[in-house]
Amino acid sequence: MALKELEVRYATKRAKDYKLTDGEGLYLLVRPNGSKLWRMKYRYGGKEKLLSFGAYPAVSLAEARLRRAKAKVVLGEGGDPGAGNKPRAQMTFEEAARKWHGHRLDALDAGHAARLLTRLERDAFPVLGKLGLSVITPADVLAMVRRVEARGALDVSRRLKQHVSQIYRFAIAHGWAERDPAEHLGQLLKPKPRTRHMPRIGRSELPALIRAIDSYDGEETPRRRAVTRAALLFTLLTWARTNETRHARWKEFEDLDGPAPLWRVPAERMKMGREHVVPLAPAVVALLKEVRVYSSADYVFVGEKPDQPISQNTMIYACYRMGYRGRQTVHGFRGLASTWANEAECYQPDWIEMALAHVERDEVRGAYNAALYLSPRRRMLADWASFIQSHLTAAPAADEVVLASVGSSRQGCLEASPA
Repeated sequence: MALKELEVRYATKRAKDYKLTDGEGLYLLVRPNGSKLWRMKYRYGGKEKLLSFGAYPAVSLAEARLRRAKAKVVLGEGGDPGAGNKPRAQMTFEEAARKWHGHRLDALDAGHAARLLTRLERDAFPVLGKLGLSVITPADVLAMVRRVEARGALDVSRRLKQHVSQIYRFAIAHGWAERDPAEHLGQLLKPKPRTRHMPRIGRSELPALIRAIDSYDGEETPRRRAVTRAALLFTLLTWARTNETRHARWKEFEDLDGPAPLWRVPAERMKMGREHVVPLAPAVVALLKEVRVYSSADYVFVGEKPDQPISQNTMIYACYRMGYRGRQTVHGFRGLASTWANEAECYQPDWIEMALAHVERDEVRGAYNAALYLSPRRRMLADWASFIQSHLTAAPAADEVVLASVGSSRQGCLEASPA
């Protein structure tokens, strides 16, 4: 029985795909996300095939019937109505996405590439994967985004929208698509909440945190406990960001057995896009030698697989297990170190900012300071390491204060001269 316009207009979504048949192979496919797609089944060369005529309401019932009639003419003349646009009709979103992902592999590290593919497989492919590139509408993409937003993952939803656009630009360049259905959706995404500073504990609680890290006894295997503890201490001692620690490679370290050990973090891994040179205190060198037995030839802090670093959540979950959920993040270690250095009143602000790898607005001055401040930063980080070590075995006092050892620290404080 032929469809009526009102049936098509008011067809509502259900839990699963369903069809409204118009006859002679033409039907309307109604998807769980509410999109309505015209399809036509036909046989050619002894095989059943499928034509896609676009989405309703962009393609009306009358237009879909007209396209069916044209297809019937081609069939009557012995031709295949799907042959003219065969490459595009056969290229689904998932196929294009996997080709795009493969194209980008050389530009991504293994962890990033794996997370990107997982994100697509989890959130994009179930909604868009089997659809042809030419039939996906902005409404289809928005429906996918809304599903992710509904679980509160606003950053992920924004990345997915960007990935869809990147995939379509890749497809357009290869002749598989003509337009990007995600192009104008930016204003429809839910706004991100206002940025909040990473939580961190008060000054008086730092010694207890230091001891908790040193005696960390999480739920992992002995090897994983040792690696997690070392990664936490390394991050605390070097003022590094979490991902800088996670992806630390042995080839980035210099002179570990000499008088001036360094860690050179390459520009591509730095938030500010500039190489960061970290002078290493003796305590850090000792820690690196201690963790070497658990590491690989590449990564310093190895995860479940020998060729992969620890996961993105390893250190923060350790903080949770130590009782610091909502009170202290790993990134917040940097704030604790900055507070210690600033309140000691014997380290120049430029040294502290350089140690934190904060951007230098004047690039010439920044390049000059990078070399000029290496020696005082080495002393400052050695003082910080001494402060940390003083609490690794010390018993907690009733009136413990974070800067209780500043007096002894001051004995090593540097004069104003940066030499």
